[in-house]
Formats: sequence, C-alpha cells, structure tokens
Amino acid sequence: MYLLKKVFQLREHVSSDHEKPFLDHLDDLRTMIIRIVITLIIAMIFCFAFQQHLMRILLHPVEKVWTTHVENQLPTKKEAPRALDFDTWEKAKQIEHAASTLQGEDRTAFFESLNDPSLVFHARSVELFRAAKALPKEKQAHFLNRQSISKEMKDQVAALLIKEPNPETDSRGNLMKMSALKPTETFMLSMKLSFFAGIIVSFPLLLMFLLQFILPGLHGNERRVLWPSLAIGFGLFLTGVLFAYFAVLPRALGFFFEWGGSLGVSNDWRIGEYITFATQFTLLFGLSFELPVVVMVIVKLGLLSYATMASTRRYAIVAIFVVAAVLTPTPDALTLTLMAGPMIVLYEICIWLAWFSERQDAKRESEEAQQRMEGLLNGTYEPKPSEVEEADAARVAEETHESKDDGWDEETPENEDLPEPPSHENPESGERDRHDP
Repeated sequence: MYLLKKVFQLREHVSSDHEKPFLDHLDDLRTMIIRIVITLIIAMIFCFAFQQHLMRILLHPVEKVWTTHVENQLPTKKEAPRALDFDTWEKAKQIEHAASTLQGEDRTAFFESLNDPSLVFHARSVELFRAAKALPKEKQAHFLNRQSISKEMKDQVAALLIKEPNPETDSRGNLMKMSALKPTETFMLSMKLSFFAGIIVSFPLLLMFLLQFILPGLHGNERRVLWPSLAIGFGLFLTGVLFAYFAVLPRALGFFFEWGGSLGVSNDWRIGEYITFATQFTLLFGLSFELPVVVMVIVKLGLLSYATMASTRRYAIVAIFVVAAVLTPTPDALTLTLMAGPMIVLYEICIWLAWFSERQDAKRESEEAQQRMEGLLNGTYEPKPSEVEEADAARVAEETHESKDDGWDEETPENEDLPEPPSHENPESGERDRHDP
C-alpha cells in the first residue's frame, strides 16, 4: 500500500491537472494490469507455436559448453600430425564403434566404402587410443611401438594419450538430452518457455502500458517523444538479453560444468532446472540494461540531477555491484563482473545524458526569456495560455493573502476596549451616593 501511494503521488506530481482520488488511481492500475495480462496471453500463445525452435535456441549454450569442453581436450596442429575438431572427433568415434564388430576383409571393406581417408585415419587412431588408454602408462609406448602402423599414426595416438579426451560414444551423458522426472514437467516447461519468450516479444507494449500509467496526461509533443523512448528501451532490453545469451550464459554454464567435473561429479542436468536458470539469467540481464531508461525518467521528473549523479558516482558503483550480486544466479566473480561492468558504463552514459539534458533545458529557457523580453519591448509578445493561467493563479493567491491582512476578518472580542461605566462612589466617604426616588 505504501508503494502504491508513492506511485500515485508521482503521477499527480508529473501531471498536476490530472489529480484524482485514490480509488480512481486504483481503477487506472486495474486497467494497466488487464492490458498487460491480455498482451502476455496473446504473445504466449504466439510463442507456443514455435516451442520446438525456442527449445533448440535455449539448448544451444549447453551444446556450446560441451563443444568447448571437448575441443579443449583434442590435440592441436602443433601437438599432433593431424588436428582434430569436434565434428571430426565425434564422427571418428561413431565410425570406430560401428567397425568394432567387423573382422578382416569386412572391416577393410567398411573403411573403403567410406571413401574418406582422413576420417578412416582418425577412426583407426581412436581404436588404438582406446586400447592403449586401458594399459598402464609405462606400457603404452611399448604397445604403440609393436603395432604395424606408420609414424604419423603413432604420433597421432601419442598426442591423444597426452590430452586424454573421452573416446566413448556416449560421453555426453544426460547433458545434451536432459531428463524430466515428472509426466507433466515437459508440458509445463513448454508453457514456461512460451511465457518468457512472450515477455521478450511483447516488451515494447508492456513498457508502453507501464509508462502510460506512471506518466499520465501526456501532451502531443510528449507522445511523439514517447515512441523513440520505447524503441530505445526495447533496444537496450534486447541488447542485454543477447549479451547474456551469447557472452555470459555459456561462460557461466562452462564454469559450473568444469567445476562439477573437477569434483568427479557427473553433470546430468534436469531440463526444467536448466530452462528456469537460463530464462531468468537472460531476462535479468535484459532488465539490468534498462538502467538508462529508469535514470532518465527520474531526471526528467526533476528527482535527480547531473550534479547529484556526478557527486555520488562512487556510491552508485558500489550499489551496482550489490544489485548485480543479488540478481546474478551464479556465485562466481566473472558473471558478477559481466553484469556490473555494462551497468557501470550505462550509468556513466546516464550522467552525460543528464548533463546534456540540463544544458539543453537551460539553453531553451534562456532563448524563451530573450524572446519574451524582445516581445515586451516591441509590444508584440503574447503570453502563452500556461503563463496566463500561472499569472491568474498568482493574482488570486495574492488577493487572498491581502484579504486576510485587511483587519475585517478578525473578530473583536466582546467588551474589549469599551469605556467603563461611571462610578457613583463618594470619593470622601468611599460609599455610594444613595438617591431617593
């Protein structure tokens, strides 16, 4: 209730000619909530039709984490005769697994039918690597020297033994195909994913409804400025979401994946927990990038100035780090810095925007004062309706004040300053004179 009262006071402060009772403010709030709910439902239904595409998009960071993890374990061109990438390594493991059940001429015919000597080379290196990896380290070199293979193959297998990638075809575990532990979890997951996607798609309308409630009674020129502001706000929100999706989320997932692997824990993530984590992560970054919009609205309302923002820059940086620590769902310092860094840069941009805005306002007021003075000297100045209203209000207030000071409104107490009745007391005897009728 306290927060609502503050919001209602802010509405009246912005538009003094739209003062309303408390219940009317509540009615406007109800209208805004209904508009937001209807917009979210429509956007959610629209996004639900593309749930498979949304799922693939959201699982892409996990695939990137796994790809990066595997490529870091593969030998490079400097470490091995033939460099390996993720796709070649996965195909070579599948080919080797398929050929493991064949013997002699059948095995040779299978490799020849591939018509890809490079892939056959890597498949045979996987076979020898798996066999040598099962031996103790002191016997691995002796095993390779006794094989009738080329020096290039020996060096390739030796490089694999140094890097030690996982040669199993099912090494991904449940990371790429996550598990659902409840019958209804996948359906509710689709609804949740559609809801978060609907927020992103309909964010410009949601922001417009919110600004229309907080800033009522906008004039024509103010409405024209509102649309570019909405475009900038949506651009900042989308920038934050994309920055989190492409730059921050893969690093955060990679941190947790490597941390679990270093402890000997299998990273079998649940699909529901991952979707919740990823969607909240990206949305929080998107909202954090709305800092310039919030700050500039406060500046335009006159509640914040350039001087205040510049003098409290240190405290603002500390507050930004605290807010980033609360918003980020990960405890690592890297993710905290990746959120707080852009927010600090955006806050610094807000300081310069506030300075530019105040400078433009001062310049406009100076030009208006000069035009008013020239008009008064030339006798061509016509006051604006707003100035006439302000002058009338000031004159009424002055007349009211003078009417209180003219003495007519003060009540004279009864029997005050009236002459005393004549006394019939005899000054010599001190007694009253008695007169007979």
